[in-house]
Amino acid sequence: MHVPDGFIDAPASAVAGVVAAGAVAVSLKGARKELDERTAPLAGLVAAFVFAVQMLNFPVAAGTSGHLLGGALAAILVGPYTGVLCISVVLLMQGVLFADGGLTALGVNITTMGVVTVLVASFAFRGLLAVLPRRRGSVTVAAFVAALLSVPAAAAFFTLVYAVGGTTDVPAGTVLTAMVGVHVLIGIGEAVITTATVGAVIAVRPDLVHGARGLTAPLKLRVGGELVDAAPATPAPAPRSPRKVWIAGLVTSLLLAGFVSFYASASPDGLEKVAADQGIDRKVEEHAAKDSPLADYGVQDIANARLSGGLAGVIGVAATIVVGTGVFWTVRRRRTEAAGRTEATGRTEATGRTEATGRTEAAARTESSARTESSARTESAARTDETG
Repeated sequence: MHVPDGFIDAPASAVAGVVAAGAVAVSLKGARKELDERTAPLAGLVAAFVFAVQMLNFPVAAGTSGHLLGGALAAILVGPYTGVLCISVVLLMQGVLFADGGLTALGVNITTMGVVTVLVASFAFRGLLAVLPRRRGSVTVAAFVAALLSVPAAAAFFTLVYAVGGTTDVPAGTVLTAMVGVHVLIGIGEAVITTATVGAVIAVRPDLVHGARGLTAPLKLRVGGELVDAAPATPAPAPRSPRKVWIAGLVTSLLLAGFVSFYASASPDGLEKVAADQGIDRKVEEHAAKDSPLADYGVQDIANARLSGGLAGVIGVAATIVVGTGVFWTVRRRRTEAAGRTEATGRTEATGRTEATGRTEAAARTESSARTESSARTESAARTDETG
């Protein structure tokens, strides 16, 4: 669903760019609460994995294919704020390096594929977990439904943007029917991929899945007619390193992008098919990065298609994980620095209060001593007068 340049006019693209920039700014702030020393590198891996899986177009209908959007997957694995940043990094890499998705339409793509999918999936996921039994199976069920809903929601939002700023005169109702119809089918593929990935991570490291945190309810005991939380039988184990999961995810991403992607469907994806059938691509523009050495997911001057595409995929995964991890570590470091400043401020205030208390006590002691000395002098003077 990568919108190219020319589908949406300049004013609407500019507004979408502002909305996307605002969403990224809010997500940078919100991600500070989601990222820690374990999840920061995993967030970069999630971005790289989404990049790799988006290269795997799967057939959904005659002459039409689809691919993962990834918003639901990212939101469930690393949190909604971090999820928006993951998809934004992926779209930036695709647009700049691979000429996939217009540069002037980057705001439209981030808002459609990142913000809308994450919001819809997050609300659906949390809503289902609130009513389903508190167990791991509920997470996979909620993930399936959330991912399924997020894709047609993104298609509907694109239609809204087209209705406001489309460059052709195709009726918005026609575009909506075609877009939602094909993307419901694509949503099924999205749901299967999301559920399989979330289920695989939960099976080995449920503590690394943001959406599964707090899933297990504490054991309750009835004491005096009231239910209270039972004390844990043993102390909580120290957090384990996510290194094995990170390595497995990286190897999987490299294999998908470098090898499996060669067997992906060559049919146009849902948006491309609808655009060609309905005529909304009549004013499409050449991509500004069309001369990139990696344009169209191939390495320039390498004639062998398998080698060219595989190498481009490996480069894309590497670039995405480097950029993504850099962004998330920076966000994590700022959180640590902010916490350090808060702690330092607290210590300074506590020290100031202690010093102020000390000064107050010293002043009180001085005043008390002065009163005692004055009283002594008065008594001495009185005795002198009596003697006189």
